[in-house]
Amino acid sequence: MELLSRADRVRYRHLVPARTARAADWPDWVPAEVRDAVARRGGIEGLWRHQAEAADSLFRGRHTALATGTASGKSLGYLLPVLTATYGGPAAAGGLAAPDRDPLLRPRRPHTALYLAPTKALAHDQLRTGAELGPAGWPIAAIDGDSAPEQRDWARDFASYVLTNPDLLHASILPGHERWSSFLSSLRYVVIDEAHRYRGVFGSQVGCVLRRLRRVAERYGARPVFALASATGSDIERLAAELVGVDAVEVAPVTEDGSPHGVVRMELWQPERSVESEASTLLAELVAEGRQTIAFTPSRRMAELVALQAREHLDDHPSGARIESYRGGYLASDRRAVERSLLDRSIMGVAATNALELGIDIAGMDAVIMAGLPGSRAAMWQQAGRAGRRGGDADVIIMMRQDPLDQYLADHPDELFAAPPEPVVLDAQNPYILAPQLTAAAQELPLTARDTAYFGPTAPALIKGLCDHGVLRRRPDGAYWTRAERAVDGIDLRSIGGRPVEIVDESTGRVLGHADRASADATVYPGAVYLHQGETYLCQELDLEAGEAMVTPARPGYYTQAQVSQQVQIVDEREAVTSGAGRLRLGRVDVISRVIGYLRRDEATGAVWDSNPLDLPERRMRTAACWWTVTVDDHEMSAAQLGGAVHGAEHALVGLLPLFARCDRGDVAGVSAVAHADTGAPTVFLHDAHPGGSGFARLAFLAGQELIRAAADRVDHCPCQAGCPACVVSAQCGRGNTPLDKAGAGALLGRLLDRTPELT
Repeated sequence: MELLSRADRVRYRHLVPARTARAADWPDWVPAEVRDAVARRGGIEGLWRHQAEAADSLFRGRHTALATGTASGKSLGYLLPVLTATYGGPAAAGGLAAPDRDPLLRPRRPHTALYLAPTKALAHDQLRTGAELGPAGWPIAAIDGDSAPEQRDWARDFASYVLTNPDLLHASILPGHERWSSFLSSLRYVVIDEAHRYRGVFGSQVGCVLRRLRRVAERYGARPVFALASATGSDIERLAAELVGVDAVEVAPVTEDGSPHGVVRMELWQPERSVESEASTLLAELVAEGRQTIAFTPSRRMAELVALQAREHLDDHPSGARIESYRGGYLASDRRAVERSLLDRSIMGVAATNALELGIDIAGMDAVIMAGLPGSRAAMWQQAGRAGRRGGDADVIIMMRQDPLDQYLADHPDELFAAPPEPVVLDAQNPYILAPQLTAAAQELPLTARDTAYFGPTAPALIKGLCDHGVLRRRPDGAYWTRAERAVDGIDLRSIGGRPVEIVDESTGRVLGHADRASADATVYPGAVYLHQGETYLCQELDLEAGEAMVTPARPGYYTQAQVSQQVQIVDEREAVTSGAGRLRLGRVDVISRVIGYLRRDEATGAVWDSNPLDLPERRMRTAACWWTVTVDDHEMSAAQLGGAVHGAEHALVGLLPLFARCDRGDVAGVSAVAHADTGAPTVFLHDAHPGGSGFARLAFLAGQELIRAAADRVDHCPCQAGCPACVVSAQCGRGNTPLDKAGAGALLGRLLDRTPELT
């Protein structure tokens, strides 16, 4: 096995010092049987201060946001009041007995609690934690879309603590609330775990679902207290308030971590080869040393390839250690098998997307590799927290990709390690999200004027529009859903594009995974190479109307990249400021895009083999955008150079935006033009990649000069001559990075900072 030289690769070291414990006494309201069970079964002798503070706040009936580090024992902070209420009964629930209700709705349980996680794996992991800590016979259950009908029935009728995800709450529990009336009428607590993951479109959708939950629960006489747990303490009470739909003053923040931890050794690693190649080699080396290791990757494709290459490195190693991949889109049986094997350490290495970032509480991972920064400081700390979970020291290796963000932070490591986590952005008032959610709410209970208290001030106008268009029907007692189909079936919480597309192996009929409907034409188009658990498939047919992509097994020796044509039309301008010698504006735009073909790239080298045309339908999307315009004189830059300049500036700005907004690469997109039809000037757009907007374009507008300065700094200090992936070249560019002009991009960014351009 080829060994990597750490001395040659490490660019910067950061040491997180050890933290001493801050203990607290058990609250006097915890019943003796609960305290004894937690202490005996969980081996817990006492509490940390943040656990006791959060538990007491929840017990007193206040919404509480607990934001402390990974592996700081947040679970116990909300489990103590949940256990007390659901196991101890009314006398042990803070003096708050189950509310009065119709005798026909009287529950079998004095109090119930609901736990929501962004992933199925996390809910099942919390089931294990609850079973370990709770008293014998405590009725708890984890259910999701993979659960058998009898499992759901038992949870609904008998479980006091139900663990699930927002998708099942949205698609099953709320539409069937009459069957869940016993559980909902006694709902005392709702736990929202990993709350920082609810951002952008997903966070906005879940915010609407939680408002629907509060509305239905109150119909049955319950007003649950919300507990939010997060690994980031950045403005946590604002996040909690926006997610749940309450005022920030109603949320108690608990952010001072009282748990101990060892030293965390973090290294910024500068690869000499590709990140994919070095991540796979290092993963194999650490596993060969007997160290259980997670390698986090930014894409599903890379997760598959890193695992495959790491296994090849270990082919002749005597340990016979297993390395697998883990990513979203796997079927439940595949996910559970990997999770079980990680827990019993029969798998010693895994290459994973962020689907495993918070998936299961693996005790004592020996090391974490990040194949590139995950896009935000909060996500970096979340992934780093997977190492050293037994309380020992941790090793975290962050490989810096050749892209603007990673290389900028390699040059400015203080901005990575010293700055606070970025704020979470969500907008439950987005009309493209709220309007469909209102139809789901109307099917659950007729909508009336008082529902503004749940859905906000824009709801009445949206309800009127839905009635005017015949989607809802207005009657004297409210607005009703009167169609035969279920309203929730047209809503996918993970996107605004509807239900996902199933990817089906044509040779067996097996469903391999799923793709976002809104982006399926750019991922599983005819001719696309699709990777699944180390196996490659060729897409034969994409039927968006039927929601199916048909693939067949193949090993063609190449991978594919979609080529996309995009135009932007300005709808309106809402704000504008001066930006150096130019102007920065914020408003609404229509984005018109079409997948026009795809590139075939060599599997080993990435070299382009050829380009293949496609004839797919055009997409039109109205969304939020910010855009820069600047005037450039003919003597400063030629027309040919100007085209490469605006394109390069666009790539640099998009690449650096995650420094100022917690967004993934797919949350925002860029478009540039030498003389845009609506502005008549060189223009660079950054637009939200979802209908209606998801808040990131506004953050780019607010960052303004800071974002421009960071992009200009990266372009100016990159040592390449003509442009590279560390400054102005983008691997996701639908135009094949043509044209690009690094010097022109630097000059254009300088004009937006009001610097004199320096062209060579």
